[in-house]
Amino acid sequence: MHERAGQIARPEDLVDLAALERAYYEITPDPSDPGQRVVFGTSGHRGSSLDGGFNEAHIAATTQAIVEQRAAAGITGPLMMGRDTHALSAPAWRTALEVLAGNGVTVLVDSRDGFTPTPAISRSILAYNRGRDRGLADGVLITPSHNPPRDGGFKYNPPSGGPADSDATKAIATRANELLAAGNTGVRRVSFTEARAAAGAADFLGDYVDDLPSALDMDAIRDAGVRIGADPLGGASVAYWGEIADRHRLNLTVVNPVVDPQFAFMPLDADGKIRMDCSSPSAMASLIRAMEGADRYDIATGNDADADRHGVVTRDGGLMNPNHYLAASIAYLFSHRQAWGAGVAVGKTLVSSSMIDRVVAGLGRRLIEVPVGFKYFVPGLLDGSVGFGGEESAGASFLRLDGSVWSTDKDGLLLALLASEIFAVTGESPSALYKGLTEQYGAPAYARLDAPASREQKARLSALSPADVTATSLAGEAIEQTLTNAPGNGEAIGGLKVVTKNAWFAARPSGTEDVYKIYAESFLGADHLAQVQSEAKMVVSAALAG
Repeated sequence: MHERAGQIARPEDLVDLAALERAYYEITPDPSDPGQRVVFGTSGHRGSSLDGGFNEAHIAATTQAIVEQRAAAGITGPLMMGRDTHALSAPAWRTALEVLAGNGVTVLVDSRDGFTPTPAISRSILAYNRGRDRGLADGVLITPSHNPPRDGGFKYNPPSGGPADSDATKAIATRANELLAAGNTGVRRVSFTEARAAAGAADFLGDYVDDLPSALDMDAIRDAGVRIGADPLGGASVAYWGEIADRHRLNLTVVNPVVDPQFAFMPLDADGKIRMDCSSPSAMASLIRAMEGADRYDIATGNDADADRHGVVTRDGGLMNPNHYLAASIAYLFSHRQAWGAGVAVGKTLVSSSMIDRVVAGLGRRLIEVPVGFKYFVPGLLDGSVGFGGEESAGASFLRLDGSVWSTDKDGLLLALLASEIFAVTGESPSALYKGLTEQYGAPAYARLDAPASREQKARLSALSPADVTATSLAGEAIEQTLTNAPGNGEAIGGLKVVTKNAWFAARPSGTEDVYKIYAESFLGADHLAQVQSEAKMVVSAALAG
């Protein structure tokens, strides 16, 4: 924990915006350097212009690769493009627009020339494509999500509305790096003036806000007079929250309407960096303090920079652990969405809390456990067979009231508003709802830690099979399952999960650091969790050595 974690950033913590933009245009990445190539993780390509990881050449090449990918897939409709408030998002938006126009792609941008949350683009893609067999739309989101102000990000959503699958992102990254290696001679591009004139417009904000009653009981929230404090954390949802308050006549205050690419108003995260992580008590310190003060809000919420994540603060529980809120949301939704069919399932990532497993079993629902990555929930949300998909990192979405698809990407606005619906309908906070679940199912202790690993060890961890694990017990309990593929869809975990009756751990290599991540949980208390974590390292080390 950094000594100034939770304290407002100082001038020396702030990025030099001029240097950041200058580096975007002036630094030419070296394709032979792995750190300067296009790499699509679970949420697109991310990096900083200062490190040669997110520069004009990257965006031009990646956009050209997306153009070719969509053409190969027969996608001929408009491409919807949004950006968040990070400093590198604006120049990347200009570059992408120039390349898209140079290739004759019809682009729809925000009609107000404003910022656009990821879920608004997802919902708009699906709305446009509804009932169409051809001329389908897709989208690009220019955002590094909750990453520090020095970073940029670029991700692609196909006509399904959610994150592109691994085959598509691999093809895009491969082609982008080919273009980079050739000096981007294969990139077609026009001037920004020409590109901007050719772009169409869409009211992403108005369409999203007007459509919310199809997914949430907005009448209940308004009629109950729930006092809501919404903090966009300087991100793309800033204008959305004001419109939500006005159009739906909610007792909602935008706690901080400031947009500042340096994010100078942010408290430092646990590691001393500025990070718009709405699940972090350090980053959310200002909003937590606001709830501890005067009796102003019943529910307070925060979103990251592209609003695909949610943070929920209650008066009786403070900032809710993301796993706790997922469990409470599932318990509420599947008890209050009467139009959802009996066969509608619940989706979770394999590193999310097993409290979800117990809640889903208690509801008599089917659980679908998938690897890390929201893309795995897309098919089920799209056809309505999965009512709720959620990740332990505070990302989730769910169906409309009638059981049809709302979004196939994470929607932090939707989940934030759900907290107010829960309060309005039940008279209890989501924290109180979760407390009731612990009385019924037990109270788990959950944590994540990092352990050192070389590049070779990380590669070995990604390729493990259950047979590589020789241990038969974990922290005094017999091992019941050893998984390297997710039980919900059979996809490779990219690591290992070991399960006992009352505990589990999962180990996954980091994509950016020489460490692997150990997620662990125990229903037998904090001491047992510590034992699980300790033995998990030994189990992994033995498997890697074998």
